[in-house]
Amino acid sequence: MKPRPLLAFALPALLAACTGTQNRGLESVHQPVVSRTDYAFDVGTDASGLAAGEAQRLAGWLASLKLSYGDRVAIDDGAAGTSPAARAQIAGIIAPYGLMLSDGAPITQAAVAPGTLRVVVTRSVARVPGCPDFTRVQYPEFEGNSGSNHGCATNTNLAAMVARPEDLVLGQTGAVAIDPVTGARAVNTLRAAPPTGAGNQIKTERAKGGN
Repeated sequence: MKPRPLLAFALPALLAACTGTQNRGLESVHQPVVSRTDYAFDVGTDASGLAAGEAQRLAGWLASLKLSYGDRVAIDDGAAGTSPAARAQIAGIIAPYGLMLSDGAPITQAAVAPGTLRVVVTRSVARVPGCPDFTRVQYPEFEGNSGSNHGCATNTNLAAMVARPEDLVLGQTGAVAIDPVTGARAVNTLRAAPPTGAGNQIKTERAKGGN
């Protein structure tokens, strides 16, 4: 028997083991990527706040964006300043979405025209590009790589569940003031609880065999 056919079949398998995504460490090469998009909408104003019909236009625009938790809404009023009435109207429009107006609007390309103000919706999205990745899942692995799909499930779920995707990049600062009573409440409850075995409180289960 000649070994040449066996070598011909083994060569593609060896080449396949050398292709695909390389991951020589324990940390996944597939990490969440956060992208940010700013949506701007100009509304007219008058002495009483938003001009006639502008509140309906703004509400329709926000509905078309499918405004949701995690979005940030800010007002760019240019150099004129936002009237308290207009600000209160806009705050009332976004309140049913569970959102509040943010302080400071991001910089947009065009200047705000006189007699108008700009509502800016900032939306951040986290995703893990390249997942799922099954380009290098053959075993045995002769180069010591982790599987190409390693970390895809964990990081994709993290990107989908995080309430504010920008926190994956910037994080969150801790509270300036901490109430020690609130922080120690759980510890005190645990310390004050009686042991579960005190007073024969442990429930005993017995199973009787059948005939």
